[in-house]
Amino acid sequence: MTIIDVTREPQFEIGDGQAALFHALAEPTRLALLQHLSTGEHRVRDLVDHMHLAQSTVSKHLACLRDCGLVTARSEGRASWFSLTDLARLTDVLTAADVLLGAAGTSLSLQDHRDHDVGLAGEL
Repeated sequence: MTIIDVTREPQFEIGDGQAALFHALAEPTRLALLQHLSTGEHRVRDLVDHMHLAQSTVSKHLACLRDCGLVTARSEGRASWFSLTDLARLTDVLTAADVLLGAAGTSLSLQDHRDHDVGLAGEL
């Protein structure tokens, strides 16, 4: 029988900023917006047309991404232009996620994950 040492200190810290960042990255629509913004700066109108979503929905997602520091906005007349704050570091985070998933040998789909959450809710 193996005894697990529960007195060991955690190997990393978790902060509210990290939770907010992962919350922002957890939404497929926000990931799609980030992916599109990786092609360059876009107006809100361009993003609405590309995503086929309501302007209010796109604006809500952009606000979340801006609050987390993932995108920046600049005004030009009445238009707001959005761009990624740091493409290289965002790419690093997404690449690290792929490496972590690969190391775990897990093949996830969003539907499998949602089905799992539904199953857990039924157990409560």
